[in-house]
Amino acid sequence: MARALGIDLGTTYSLVAVVKDGRAEVLKDEHGEGRLPSAVFYGDDLEEGALVGWEAFAAERMRGGALLTSTKRFMGRGRSTAQAVLDRGARTFRLWPAGDDGERLVQFEVPDGQGGTRACTPVEVAAYVLKALKDRAEAELGEEVSDAVITVPAYFDDAQRQATRDAGRLAGLHVLRLLAEPTAAAVAYGLLKEAEGRGQGTYVVFDLGGGTFDVSVLEFDRGLFRVRATSGDTALGGDDFDWPLAERVLRAAGVEPSTALPHQTHQALAIARRTKEALTDRDTVDVEGVLTVGADTRPVTLSLTRTELERVILPVVNRCAGPCERALVDAGLTPKDLDGVILVGGSTRVPLVRAFAREFFGREPLCDAHPDEVVAVGAALQADLLAGGDRDLLLLDVTPLSLGLETMGGVVDRLVPRNSPIPCTATHTFTTYADQQTAMDFHVVQGEREKVEHCKSLARFTLRGIPPLGAGLARVAVTFQLDADGLLTVSAREQATGTTTAVEVKPSYGLTDAEVEAMLMASLDHAQQDIEERLLIEKRVEAERVLAATDKALREDGLLVDVEERAAIERAAAAVRAATRGADRPALESAVEALDAATQELAHRRMSKRIGEALDHKSIDEVAR
Repeated sequence: MARALGIDLGTTYSLVAVVKDGRAEVLKDEHGEGRLPSAVFYGDDLEEGALVGWEAFAAERMRGGALLTSTKRFMGRGRSTAQAVLDRGARTFRLWPAGDDGERLVQFEVPDGQGGTRACTPVEVAAYVLKALKDRAEAELGEEVSDAVITVPAYFDDAQRQATRDAGRLAGLHVLRLLAEPTAAAVAYGLLKEAEGRGQGTYVVFDLGGGTFDVSVLEFDRGLFRVRATSGDTALGGDDFDWPLAERVLRAAGVEPSTALPHQTHQALAIARRTKEALTDRDTVDVEGVLTVGADTRPVTLSLTRTELERVILPVVNRCAGPCERALVDAGLTPKDLDGVILVGGSTRVPLVRAFAREFFGREPLCDAHPDEVVAVGAALQADLLAGGDRDLLLLDVTPLSLGLETMGGVVDRLVPRNSPIPCTATHTFTTYADQQTAMDFHVVQGEREKVEHCKSLARFTLRGIPPLGAGLARVAVTFQLDADGLLTVSAREQATGTTTAVEVKPSYGLTDAEVEAMLMASLDHAQQDIEERLLIEKRVEAERVLAATDKALREDGLLVDVEERAAIERAAAAVRAATRGADRPALESAVEALDAATQELAHRRMSKRIGEALDHKSIDEVAR
């Protein structure tokens, strides 16, 4: 059986694991370290490639170039996301000058190794890290390995997942599956407890890493792992603990944080991170370091107590509450319904984080899984299964955000609600709006609101070749296929002719965290308002359809009504047009009903006329047949 790797592609550190003799283990470097810093250094004198991990940090101290860290936060994101990081002072990179697509893609400016600069994307950075992990595995195993399961935050949207898959492909990996990090952790933890005879129940996986936060509610039952709900924030993690401390270091060295150079920011963050880690098991620390200012190297000491640290990071930790509440509500559970809370991710070592989890869920969190390694171990177990292993294991994951189509009036027809099990397929039948319509445009959106303007656009495509029939007669089946990686394909098929078109949704950038948060909160805050707006829009669309049918009837068969009847119909139609311009839905409904009543006699006469035309010049025998 071919081996397959389990890779935890993290914001701060990444790991690779593999199953050996039935057991998953994290592969370590020559120094016995399993973690590989998710850092890539592009040197002024490196004509080809880049340095990764610990070598990247060492190179920045000795030579000129650009060190890129925490770029996972920008996977599948727009330029505005990276600009926001620069605006708040964390200048660890330079953005490539905006071009024609500058507003759509995050691109960093790095040396090209020949005295100039070039653009580099987060996908390229991730590919270097993945390639380094692949090389470590092949050196350790003594064989070539190309298959892998790569973990992603459960709250990664479609664009972020696509970017991760692209990075794996660029690194020479065949990505068997993208696996949600909390699910991977649950697999490793669940199988461990199952071996102890305690592998059943409903658990929350609280996963706080260097740059992302996920919370998932899962059920374990003898090898079955079913995700009931997931939530999170893909820009919340240990990095947000470090930056306020790094600002103190910069100011102590006489550097204003908002104008700090990238290498100065990296140096300050390193001191901040060491301070935070030292305060995990100590009450007071003095951490020394150096900061390069011009041609000088200035010594800096950061003195801090755990109480001071907790006061600084408390607002960040409290941001975990919203996702935790949403996950429980979506799962239909309360903290009392849980059998345990599993802590995952290096940032859960911070005492304040553990205290938050204890207070929020009303129980002592479980800390017996290795917070750094458990995700990679779970990924390796799933990789082994997909590569042909005989492990009794079934994962049922969910999609984090709803997916749907824009319909007439700019409202969303939701085909796949959030927290739907994946993989899944959903089909809905649509029809034409106008007579002789031969094409339909489709707009795929993601979000929780009722109107398209409040959701995120993912893709647009057109189905052509529809038979030129009357309005409402053609039938077009639209199918959403969401695979096990959470990646979306949308197809449309005209049922009479079999004409088909499809699009693999590959947006150039994904949802910002503010957009995700706003979508979910607004869907709750504006639920009633959204429903009312949707009903009004749908009634307006219906009214426009009735008006179009009335105009057509008068145009084709106006002689079937007398002057008074025609005037009554036209007055009723004018009332409908006036009502469509307002926001009074009951008034619009009454106007449409009045128009329907005014045109009933005309409709009966038109029907009689058509029947007469169909029977004209036919014998009784022909009609009987």
